[in-house]
Amino acid sequence: MGGDLLTLFLCGDVMLGRGVDQILPHPGEPALREGYLRDARAYVELAAARNGPIPYPAGFSWPWGDALEVLDEAAPAARVLNLETSITQYAGFAPEKEIHYRMNPANLPCLAAARPDVCVLANNHVLDFGRPGLADTLGTLADAGLRTAGAGADTGAACRPAVVPVADGRRILVFSFGMPSSGIPRAWAAAGDRSGVDFVAGPAPAAAGEINGRVRQWKRPGDLAVASVHWGPNWGYHVLRSEAAFAHALLEGGVDIVHGHSSHHPRALEAYRGKLAIYGCGDFIDDYEGITGYEEYRDDLRPLYLVTVDPDTGRLHEVRITALQARRMRLRYASRRDSRWLQGLFDRISTGFRPCVADAPEGTLTLRPS
Repeated sequence: MGGDLLTLFLCGDVMLGRGVDQILPHPGEPALREGYLRDARAYVELAAARNGPIPYPAGFSWPWGDALEVLDEAAPAARVLNLETSITQYAGFAPEKEIHYRMNPANLPCLAAARPDVCVLANNHVLDFGRPGLADTLGTLADAGLRTAGAGADTGAACRPAVVPVADGRRILVFSFGMPSSGIPRAWAAAGDRSGVDFVAGPAPAAAGEINGRVRQWKRPGDLAVASVHWGPNWGYHVLRSEAAFAHALLEGGVDIVHGHSSHHPRALEAYRGKLAIYGCGDFIDDYEGITGYEEYRDDLRPLYLVTVDPDTGRLHEVRITALQARRMRLRYASRRDSRWLQGLFDRISTGFRPCVADAPEGTLTLRPS
């Protein structure tokens, strides 16, 4: 290894709208246009019916629960999360979507409680309230001093990486883009005169080459490049050959970490030529507790990923995973039994690692390249 190691917090989907927004101090308009439920407060009732009453109003830090303690102790150099929520009071529901997420801008302190360094926005919910809602989202985050990547007022802004300065003049570059396999409508793509997301049509070699070209333009010695990609279905562990080939091409072309998300549960991790690809982090915060039908995937378990690399080479040192669980719309430490379930899952679906080790403190799993 080179100099001091660098640790990043890489987070899956953070959905602070709908039911989560309703338990916070400034709930927005609860009306929905879903076939399943028509009022966001009903998701709170479903969660309470399953796991117990939820305080109202909850404090801004309530949804993060024990995750904040883990992050404070780990003190990562950067905190990168997929913000899967429009932050707006705009009333125009995107007609091409069946599910819409929005958080009242007055509840932004909930997001700020986790002190994110980058909110990646190239996902299938950031334009749930159209381009006016996206403009509100971008403006609210900018006013709060929160960096974003993956969406913007035009193509140039949407494709521009977030730049996080770290020690010794180093930088972490976060490139965010999304694919239609995650449910992003093609019409949401940013253009020269149109706001939107950095839309990539699919995991093709040409797309990987274009992203690698961007990385080379921005990256300088000492920088670490993260490719944060919203892709794949909500459910299922299978990684397509095209997805793996795409991730490999990025890691061979200058990207140091592939940070995948969209699935409601963790997908495979891969150590490839000394670097890391996470194909799907799984959900982190949402209002899904009372929804049934996919219990086999244990989407109530919410992994917190701390990725440690050599900043000189991007070479992976280890991935520490704290097993958390959603209860009463709050993250808490998972039980030993549930941590062992996740341990078995990661051993089964991941490649290029030694067997997953259960470390102290309780609920921490460690994956090291083989």
